[in-house]
Amino acid sequence: MCLLRCLLTALLLHGMGEGSSVLHPDSRSYPRSLEKSAWRTFKESQCHHMLKHLHNGARITVQMPPNIEGHWVSTGCEVRSGPEFITRSYKFYHNNTFKAYQFYYGGNRCTDPTYTLIIWGKIRLRQASWIIRGGTEADYQLHKVQIISHSEIVTEKLSQLVNQTCPGFIVADNLWEPDVSYDLWREENGCECAKALNFAMHELQLIRVEKQYLHHNLDHLVEELFLGDIHTDATQRIYYRPSSYQPPLQNAKNHDHTCIACRIIYRSDEHHPPILPPKADLTIGLHGEWVSQRCEVRPEVLFLTRHFTFYDNNNTWEGHYYHYSDPICKHPTFTIYAKGRYSRGVHSSRVMGGTEFVFKVNHMKVTPMDVATASLLNVFNGNECGAEGSWLVGVEQDVTHTNGCVALGIKLPHTEYELFKMEQNTRGRYLLYNGQRPSDGSSPDRPEKRATSYQMPLVQCASSAPKSEGPLEESELGRHRNAAVKWHSRLSLLTLLMMPICTVSHLNILS
Repeated sequence: MCLLRCLLTALLLHGMGEGSSVLHPDSRSYPRSLEKSAWRTFKESQCHHMLKHLHNGARITVQMPPNIEGHWVSTGCEVRSGPEFITRSYKFYHNNTFKAYQFYYGGNRCTDPTYTLIIWGKIRLRQASWIIRGGTEADYQLHKVQIISHSEIVTEKLSQLVNQTCPGFIVADNLWEPDVSYDLWREENGCECAKALNFAMHELQLIRVEKQYLHHNLDHLVEELFLGDIHTDATQRIYYRPSSYQPPLQNAKNHDHTCIACRIIYRSDEHHPPILPPKADLTIGLHGEWVSQRCEVRPEVLFLTRHFTFYDNNNTWEGHYYHYSDPICKHPTFTIYAKGRYSRGVHSSRVMGGTEFVFKVNHMKVTPMDVATASLLNVFNGNECGAEGSWLVGVEQDVTHTNGCVALGIKLPHTEYELFKMEQNTRGRYLLYNGQRPSDGSSPDRPEKRATSYQMPLVQCASSAPKSEGPLEESELGRHRNAAVKWHSRLSLLTLLMMPICTVSHLNILS
C-alpha cells in the first residue's frame, strides 16, 4: 500500500492535464427559483472568474534563477507560530552578502515593538529545487546576529531567557540595557546563544521571485520574494528544511503603491522599529464565498487553489480544493469537494485577534483530472476509495460511503480545530485567514494541535450565499457526471513521468 501511495504521489506531482478544473451542472433542466438562478450567474461571474484568472497563470512571471539583489519588506504584520508577531526588512547585496532585520512585537497589529534581531551573512544560490517545483535552493552562512530590546521589561525577560540557554552569558555587573545592541551569535568568537529564541534563518534555503503588473498596467510592476516556511513547532526550527513558503516580501523599488506598511518598514532600523498604523480587529463572520488569490503551495509538495462557501443560516460549509502538479496551477491532477458543519466562533485566548472554530467533514467527492490519478485510484481494492475500478478522468465520484479515500489519505468523518481571522486589504476587499497546517504533515484534529499562525488568505468573492438545503438531488449529481464525461472526451492522452520519491503521507482537509 505504501508503494502504491508513493507511486500515486509521484504521478500526481508530474501528471499533466488541460482544461477547466471547475465543472458546472446544466441548470436549465433543473427547476430553481429566480433567486438561485441569479445567484448562479453572479457566482459564475465573480468567484469562478477569479479562480479562472489564477488557472490561466494570472500574468505572473517567475525568475529562474531568481535575482534577489535589493531591499525587500513585509507588506503587513505577519504571524508566526507561537504566536510571534513580526515584520521583516531584508537587504541582499551584489556580493551575495545580506543584512536582515526582524522586528518583533507584543501584539497582532505590530504597533508595540518589543525587540529587533539584526542578522548579517552570506547567501549562495544553488540549483532549482527538486522537491518544490518553481523554487530555488540556496545555502547561507551567518556572520553575526545581534539583538536590541525596546523596553526594560523585555530586556529583563530576554536576559533571563538567554542565560538559561547560555549560563553566565550575561553577568551581573554587565546587565543588558534597552536600546543597546548585543551579540547573540558571532562567527569569529564562537558566540552562539541565538538558540534561546529558537532562531534560525533556514528560510533562506528556499527562494522564489515572482513579477507581475498590477491591473495589467505596465507602469506598475510588483516584485515579490517568497522565502521558505517556518516550522510550526518552534523547537524544530533549527532542524527544519523549508517545504513551502512564508507570506511574500515585496521589493521596495517595485511594490504595490497602496502598501502603507511597505513604506514604513522600508524606512526603519533597529533604533527606529516600524510602528504600523493601528487597526481594529474585525469580527469574524463566516458567510459568503471565498477563493484563493494565488496558486498556493503546501508542505509535502502540494499545489492548489481553494473555494469555500459558508452558510451562516445553518452553520454548514462546503469547499472545493483544486490540486495541480505545477506551481502556477495550470495542470490539474485531482479535485476534492467536501462539506460539513462548523461551530460558532470563540475568541482565541492564545492568539491575539484570532477566532477559534471546530469544523466537521462528513461528505466528500473526488474527481481525478488526469490519466495518472484515475489509473492509480483504480488500483485500490474494495471499499478504500469509491467504487473499485470505476474511476474515469473528469468524472466525480462520492467517497463518503467508503469513509473517504485511502489513496489520498482522507478519512471520514473528520474533525479539525481551526483558527481564523479576517482583515481588509488596501482596496477594501475582505480577506479570510485560516490556520497554518502543521509542518509535520499531521492534521489539527485535537484542540492542542490548533494552529497559532495562518496560511495564505482567501479573498471574498461573494458576500452572501444561498441558503443551504441539504444534499444535492440525485438528478443534479447525474448532470455533474454528464458534464464531466463531455469534458473528459476532449482530453488528449499525455505522457506520464515517474518520480521515485514519496512525500505526501496524507491530505489535510481545509488545507
